[in-house]
Amino acid sequence: MKTLKDVISLKFKTSESEGVIFHGEGQQGDYITLELKKAKLVLNLNLGSNQLGSIYGHTSVMTGSLLDDHHWHAIIIERHGRNINLTLDRHMQHFRTNGEFDYLDLDYEITFGGMPFSGKPSSNSRKNFKGCMESINYNGNNITDLAKRKKLEPSNVGNLSFSCVEPHTVPVFFNATSYLEVPGRPSQDLFSVSFLFRTWNPSGLLVFSNFADDLGNVEIDINEGKVSVHINVTQLKKNRIDISS
Repeated sequence: MKTLKDVISLKFKTSESEGVIFHGEGQQGDYITLELKKAKLVLNLNLGSNQLGSIYGHTSVMTGSLLDDHHWHAIIIERHGRNINLTLDRHMQHFRTNGEFDYLDLDYEITFGGMPFSGKPSSNSRKNFKGCMESINYNGNNITDLAKRKKLEPSNVGNLSFSCVEPHTVPVFFNATSYLEVPGRPSQDLFSVSFLFRTWNPSGLLVFSNFADDLGNVEIDINEGKVSVHINVTQLKKNRIDISS
């Protein structure tokens, strides 16, 4: 395929911060890759470079953040030659690709949800997408519908299910004045806690617990963007342990 114009749109939701959403490449060095990196959306595009190195076509654009939140996000990529409109959740970013070429020359298949191993350095360190996609449209082709009706030739569908399982986790929102108090286990000598959290505040208390029999306490907090654990033990000479990350 050698195209001057491209329109690619889809919706996705995921809990993973890394993953290839779609990828295509050609024998002449052209490629297009849309992926999640550190929960941000990254579009890598190359309409061609020359062997002399005087024309360098690689272009990379990043948009969005915290996209691994189990919510649906909508993407539209509109390309006319070197002019690109990248829209994420109605926020549009316009840019021009590097280089001097206008056509995207893809010789191989386009893959959604991952990329095949091509032997190139770009292909082996990238994770496949984990989550749900819907309304995948590539240059007027309804990919989701064609895949479901098995009308894509050639195609390697892999282990797909045409349903989206909702996560079983239940989030709790705190408004900076609220807190959740749960009963402890005074008969056990093991303290164990695990949780996922997301915040825009650089400082705040995450967990606090007193030990039984006035033996001390444990405190987990965020201080200027760093997570710290403070353990106070009343019966020891070195009675305070501080760990931060």
